[in-house]
Amino acid sequence: MANPALPIELPRSGPVSSRSGVRWSVLAAISVGAFMTGLDGSIVATILPVIGRAFQSDAGAVEWVVTSYLLVLTTLMLSFGRLGDLRGHRAVYLWGFVVFVGGSALAGLAPSLGALIAARSMQGLGAALLSANSPAILTAVFPPEQRGRALGVFATMTYLGLVIGPSVGGWLAEAASWRIVFAVNIPVGALALLLSYRFVPRGTGGARQERFDLPGAAAFTLALALLLLGLNQGHTWGWGSPAVLGSVAAALVLLVAFIAIERRVPSPMLDLSLFARRRFSAAVGSAILNYIGAFGVLFLLPFSLIEGRGLSPSEAGRLLTAMPVVMAVVAPLSGALSDRIGSRLPTTLGMGIQAGGLLLLSRLNEDSPLDQVTLGLVVVGLGIGLFVSPNTNAALGSAPVARRGVASAVVGTARNLGMVLGLGVSGAIFTTLLTQAGPSPTTAALVRAVDVGLLASMGLVALGVVSSALE
Repeated sequence: MANPALPIELPRSGPVSSRSGVRWSVLAAISVGAFMTGLDGSIVATILPVIGRAFQSDAGAVEWVVTSYLLVLTTLMLSFGRLGDLRGHRAVYLWGFVVFVGGSALAGLAPSLGALIAARSMQGLGAALLSANSPAILTAVFPPEQRGRALGVFATMTYLGLVIGPSVGGWLAEAASWRIVFAVNIPVGALALLLSYRFVPRGTGGARQERFDLPGAAAFTLALALLLLGLNQGHTWGWGSPAVLGSVAAALVLLVAFIAIERRVPSPMLDLSLFARRRFSAAVGSAILNYIGAFGVLFLLPFSLIEGRGLSPSEAGRLLTAMPVVMAVVAPLSGALSDRIGSRLPTTLGMGIQAGGLLLLSRLNEDSPLDQVTLGLVVVGLGIGLFVSPNTNAALGSAPVARRGVASAVVGTARNLGMVLGLGVSGAIFTTLLTQAGPSPTTAALVRAVDVGLLASMGLVALGVVSSALE
């Protein structure tokens, strides 16, 4: 019997009937959750120096406030996407809010840096539950001719959170306390939970005759955790250190074991036949390359603006918002466009424009007008905005209905992997060139290190033009 609080009981497959009138209510509920996770992703990074001073900790230790969240989020998305396929996306998604809001409350009350990192890990767990299942819910609710538009609105709300986060975080930390920053998630999360409980229908996912692949999930989670840990800490531990090489080697062994497990078990966590679909594989590969380029910019540009040009952090932050603002405007338009003409053209064009924007940014020096920096950021944002919604539409639209949860999680994992790879590649190039420049590198050396890192990101994004053309 349907829950009386819900307006409709969703069938096991196919979109909600147009008579139901709940599609846009579902989108509104899911969008509030997207805004919350986007806000949290950018608001915390802004206050890291404040947290470091509060706990008298160095930058390397405080970095784990972000790293712990990213590691948990990325490594568990695939498992929770599969869990949504088996137990229902709605149930898994609702639990995500409970865990995320609980982690936010604990973070705001943390008595030590270690406790804060543990609370951030709990937030990452909640975010994984949410991120792995929200696109799958939208894909189930909306018919093919409207999915791109819905996914575009979803992406826009994420970008809106990213845009607002830095200014809100800085203002709250200065006006009150860094602890208040985490409290913001509590009312937003509570609202999102109530809306999702009311409007998100039952019946998305729930292939209960299959069993959860615990050995496969354990092998994949541990493999990805070791890989991300090695990539994330390479610049700190040294890229040739035993810790980094050992982590990467162990990750590769576990990934081989994971593939072997998935080929043998009757109900694998990751249906490897998904990657036999060219459109799906191309979309996943493109997502990784796109986010490598995006996070290369987010890591490198602040050094160029603050250290190279002498801008204050707030001035640099306002300048950098040009990229997510354009992304937020373009994403729903590109999603609607992909509903009409398909995903291949907007994703390929978006990757090409993004590569062009990275090239523009890489050719700037310390004397270039800030208007040129803004132009480069606008071009990069335009490319990413064109790409994201059609890319998600292509990946999920090519997956079977019973595998959309895990397909959604694969795309999310690919993007988070791209974030880590973007930070790793950019950080390795940047720190290596600065080290070669001596103990006191000049402004010109710093700008050159940023430019070379951006060029490397551009080269990888250019490969994405090819992979997107195959979608």
